[in-house]
Amino acid sequence: MADEQYALEINDLTVAYHQQPVLWDVDLRVPSGALMAIVGPNGAGKSTLIKAALGLIPRAAGDVRFFGAPLKRARARIGYVPQRNSVDWDFPTTALDVVTMGLYGKLGWLRRPDRSARQAALAALDQVGMAALAERPISQLSGGQQQRVFLARALAQGADLYFMDEPFAAVDAVTERAIVSLLHALRDQGKTVIVVHHDLQTVREYFDWVTLLNVEVIASGTVESAFTEANIARTYGGRLGALPLALNSSHEADAYVA
Repeated sequence: MADEQYALEINDLTVAYHQQPVLWDVDLRVPSGALMAIVGPNGAGKSTLIKAALGLIPRAAGDVRFFGAPLKRARARIGYVPQRNSVDWDFPTTALDVVTMGLYGKLGWLRRPDRSARQAALAALDQVGMAALAERPISQLSGGQQQRVFLARALAQGADLYFMDEPFAAVDAVTERAIVSLLHALRDQGKTVIVVHHDLQTVREYFDWVTLLNVEVIASGTVESAFTEANIARTYGGRLGALPLALNSSHEADAYVA
């Protein structure tokens, strides 16, 4: 029986583009039930880490386990929300269709979605406040509404582990609050959520775990233990000014530091 203490375990992960390392010898353990941000400067490898873990891009080296099992055995337990700018939003389909397509992994590609599948998709849209726009073409949705549709698509899968790549990018304040509420609700249900995040000012408010990444893992642990001025300076190369972090230095030694 697989050990489910950790939702994600990465050992010695290296990814390179044109022989240039983008991620180098990454070790990471994310406990089940964590709500974790991955933060770091542009080019640090944050999105690459998610894509390599999910097998979307090749790895030069490394082993990845989900709930103690390889990807092929755990795939049905994983939901993924890509960056919104990676999607062709002019494709002629509705919000409901986009969410329903997220269920094909359970239905099988040769089965047409039945009433129960569409009800599950509608319920997921309702969770993100988009049920009233279920039949709206996705090209006619605002950026924030499009992001909510992709969140609903992942929710409909009923996953145990969610990867979200920059879900707060270019969304309005109402959508951001809705996403935060959703993340907290998933955590409270015992789900694990891993989010590529760019706003250091909201890490403490939104998350309880954090990984600081810059090609290598600089630190990873609870926000209280890992999100320190010293670790942030190491991650960003000392380019940041002073941040109002309300640090508790007594926890710093508890963080895993690479």
